[in-house]
Amino acid sequence: MLFQNGNLKVRKLKEKDKYFLVKWLSDLTVLEFYEGRDNPFDLDKVNEVFYVSKDDTVKCIVEYEDNEIGYIQYYQLDDETKKEYGYLDDNIYGIDQFIGEVKYWNKGFGTLLVTSMVKYLIEHKQADRVVMDPQMKNTRALKCYKKCGFKKIRTLPKHELHEGEYQDCWLIEYKN
Repeated sequence: MLFQNGNLKVRKLKEKDKYFLVKWLSDLTVLEFYEGRDNPFDLDKVNEVFYVSKDDTVKCIVEYEDNEIGYIQYYQLDDETKKEYGYLDDNIYGIDQFIGEVKYWNKGFGTLLVTSMVKYLIEHKQADRVVMDPQMKNTRALKCYKKCGFKKIRTLPKHELHEGEYQDCWLIEYKN
């Protein structure tokens, strides 16, 4: 287990978790905000994206009361990304996450998850900043991130391909 905050646990991805990822990433309600409804995942795609890739991203499952409810990943920003975002030599981590079980939406689990992960990265990875790049139109997520202490830094025009169109995103950060 990576960390626990009350009944919320975050642990590294296991082989058995691929079936949760397929379920969540083929749900059109989830895909509307993460990956896109035109980009559903099957078992082969989950294996390729989450289990075969050789990057340094730490991929994790989110549990609440021992039920798998979502996914979160973190990674240290490389020099190219830091330059793109306008950062110098800080120890900066990025995170991406989603609550895959829709019945857990709008109940504070996203806020609990993000604040817990930020605390973990600051305390265990000595992160100076934690950044994300949510789409501007994802108002529910942006509201959550604001509650977690993230600040909008700047726009990232046409930053992410989502449902056939490049979407504008915000660069947001939590500064330690």
